[in-house]
Amino acid sequence: QVQLVESGGGLVQPGGSLRLSCAASGSIFSIKAMGWYRQAPGKQRELVATITSGDSTYYADSVKGRFTISRDHAKNTVYLQMNSLKPEDTAVYYCNADMVVAGTRYDFWGQGTQLTVSS
Repeated sequence: QVQLVESGGGLVQPGGSLRLSCAASGSIFSIKAMGWYRQAPGKQRELVATITSGDSTYYADSVKGRFTISRDHAKNTVYLQMNSLKPEDTAVYYCNADMVVAGTRYDFWGQGTQLTVSS
């Protein structure tokens, strides 16, 4: 059974920093790409950042220069370092992984972790 387990959410003041982690476990053959999405109340889920197996990265314009995505290939873990946080970053953050399991490519999602940016 493959799982994505996120951690690191919480309450942060504006201007603060936080790091999210997401670890993939189970019978994984390979991970093509991993990423983070977020969903604020009343809004659609949106892409925040992605990182490929070759460590190429992509960021949404709203987080460029503030967030950094990185990956530990040996641990099947992806991180999201978030700096200069703003109230509008408040959302449930979801980890996503494009993985090959038992010869089939799947799109997996974590359970989500809440980030609240507020004074």
